[in-house]
Amino acid sequence: MSGHEKINYVELPASNLAAAKQFYGQVFGWVFADYGPDYVAFANSGLDGGFYRAAKQSSVAAGAALVVLYSKDLQQTEAKILAAGGTIVKPVFTFPGGRRFHFADPNGNELAVWSEQ
Repeated sequence: MSGHEKINYVELPASNLAAAKQFYGQVFGWVFADYGPDYVAFANSGLDGGFYRAAKQSSVAAGAALVVLYSKDLQQTEAKILAAGGTIVKPVFTFPGGRRFHFADPNGNELAVWSEQ
């Protein structure tokens, strides 16, 4: 059940939906449901969402909201992202409460991963 006036879903652009599915499935174990040629929903991600076909990317520099994922093992998650074709756009840094890094997926969307360690 959805919480009243709570964040319920997130959507990201992707010019290549197949690449998005491959990357997020391989790295994070997300599962997908296709809704026509221009949209794919994802689940098993903590917060459900989708990718819509667009030539744009989501990035902090462009003023986009930052989706932040949690990891129990930051180095392992970083290695999985690189092995799946992602790039690190902001190396691991510390902040009050933990450490995190930012990465770009194969479509150029910027996300972050954090850990207490």
